[in-house]
Amino acid sequence: MSEEVIAKYNDAIVKKFCVMAVVWGIVGMLVGVLAASQLAFPFMNLDIPSLSFGRIRPLHTNAVIFAFGGCVLFAAIYYSVQRTSRVRLFSDTIANITFWGWQIIIVLAAITLPLGITTGKEYAELEWPIDILIAVVWVLFGINFFATIWKRREKHIYVGNWFFMALIIAITVLHVFNSFELPVSMFKSYSVYAGVQDAMVQWWYGHNAVGFFLTAGFLGIMYYFLPKQAKLPIFSYRLSILHFWTLIFIYVWAGPHHLLYTALPDWTQTLGMTFSIMLIAPSWGGMVNGIMTLKGAWDKLRTDPILKFMIVAVSFYGMSTFEGPMLAVRTVNSLSHYTDWGIGHVHSGALGWVAMISIGALYYMIPRVFGKTEMYSGKLINTHFWMATIGVLIYIVAMWISGIMQGLMWRAVNPDGSLTYTFAESVAAMHPYYVMRLIGGLIFFGGMLLMAYNAVMTAKAAERRLS
Repeated sequence: MSEEVIAKYNDAIVKKFCVMAVVWGIVGMLVGVLAASQLAFPFMNLDIPSLSFGRIRPLHTNAVIFAFGGCVLFAAIYYSVQRTSRVRLFSDTIANITFWGWQIIIVLAAITLPLGITTGKEYAELEWPIDILIAVVWVLFGINFFATIWKRREKHIYVGNWFFMALIIAITVLHVFNSFELPVSMFKSYSVYAGVQDAMVQWWYGHNAVGFFLTAGFLGIMYYFLPKQAKLPIFSYRLSILHFWTLIFIYVWAGPHHLLYTALPDWTQTLGMTFSIMLIAPSWGGMVNGIMTLKGAWDKLRTDPILKFMIVAVSFYGMSTFEGPMLAVRTVNSLSHYTDWGIGHVHSGALGWVAMISIGALYYMIPRVFGKTEMYSGKLINTHFWMATIGVLIYIVAMWISGIMQGLMWRAVNPDGSLTYTFAESVAAMHPYYVMRLIGGLIFFGGMLLMAYNAVMTAKAAERRLS
């Protein structure tokens, strides 16, 4: 590809999203550390309503998923679609609107959620005016992406772009239909759905927000950035296509596994469980495809910390996509439901898979959009990798032990049929594991601070070179 073509790419917008991804990653994980500290030491809410766990928990999830994860997706998609299509973005103006619009949405979430302005729907807590703004920004993003694909100079549409297409289309449908609500004021609305129908629609949205925002989107990132960093082709392009179509078809049916042992009809619960188990096949196909890309070149992992992030991320993807279907089986779910085991599962995917593949992609993009060939310090990247890996392992192991213990304590009964343990006793038993979770979160958060320092020094080095 000629230097002339490369110069035509709009990397300024990628730079903006990369910078804000690092910023929001630190903010979101800091709030997560605060939430974890409150569960271990309740006085950490400081008796301030806006800092209570019920207020900051949705702030944490929105910040890490939509602020950090969203900015990574915007950056990676804008970066890769230009290069795989060999054209500049369709519209720089639309790209800038999506950037500022997304930042406004994040700030509005950061203001309203601590004030208790919320719909109360998981991952969809924001009230109706912000929902409308999200829809507008997301549709504009979709227009820019699809228009860029339309005017491409490369005949073939790379598989990563297929995952990005699925992300944009599915999230549009999910967000719009789950957000149907009746406004009663500027700050309050009620869902048009009620009862079990509301729960069904919510988890159709909730699980597929995970399936498309946190899975399909970041698989697109894996399919572009892992081969680029390894300087090797993807292991099997045929397998990547099979991975795409099977994953997209199966994932949309898995939502009811969040509602096992509820008022949802049994046949619907069984459908969700069945499709959840089927998800193992495409998910592991994608994991194998990612890991086997390094076949014959495993020595690269000794010297390339960015590849370490990516390969460990794909490994966590495989582990999480085995654990998820297992937890969707009724007999296992009867033990795990409402326990910390679910929290451990979510964070093995969110930190182990999404955050680590995101960090790897950011380390790839940041020097390039700032005009450098590599980050300021490879040693800092390696240190960050070990901090992230150790932090997430401490976190999820603590939650696995805590969750299984909770489930066993809650259903333990005496010979006369009375409960063996009170709920308060189960809470007390969790305390050491909540402290472990806090320690793991602090280590992971410390790694993000290292990343920020490395990014700032990379930018400064680029400025000195240009001056």
